[in-house]
Amino acid sequence: MRSESPALLPILRSRHQGDLLASLLLHPTRRYSLTELAKQLNAPLTTVQREVERLLSADLIAEQRVGRSRLIRANTSSPYSAPLTQIIMRAFGPQLVVKEEFSLLPKLQALAIYGSWAGRYRGNAGPPPNDIDVLVIGAPPRVALYEAADRVEQRLDLPVNPTTRTPHAWDEATDALTRQLKTDDLLWLVRPEET
Repeated sequence: MRSESPALLPILRSRHQGDLLASLLLHPTRRYSLTELAKQLNAPLTTVQREVERLLSADLIAEQRVGRSRLIRANTSSPYSAPLTQIIMRAFGPQLVVKEEFSLLPKLQALAIYGSWAGRYRGNAGPPPNDIDVLVIGAPPRVALYEAADRVEQRLDLPVNPTTRTPHAWDEATDALTRQLKTDDLLWLVRPEET
């Protein structure tokens, strides 16, 4: 079965390729096993192996063998590393960066991205997203919430719009936005049961 090019960046072969590049390029000093990458990307190991082989042959990533394991990392000495990192950060970085920055919030119960970026990630056609809409379920301090949004904005160079709902308000869904969000295809980064 042939995978379709991702709506976020159609020059890539697949969303798995974009997610793989994001994981490696946004954490350039970290080494990953193939199994770890497959689990993180929620992708079949064979798919990850194929994508890794393509990226290795293009010299975009490097590998180190430790016993029978292959450890993969970004090849920061590639002349394409810096510009590719910028592009991948903008297109596929939001889910990683939002999770890294917002999951540190106290009293966080769930975290999701919605709106145009989530739609493109899911494959809906349209122009590149101009912002990132973030849903926080919980009761984090407002200052901490907006500091997290500012950190994401600085890293992605995109405006971040955080929306908060208490667990009760989320469950009851008495306002129009909450009702709409409950019917949308949210990209959950931290599911309610994971906290």
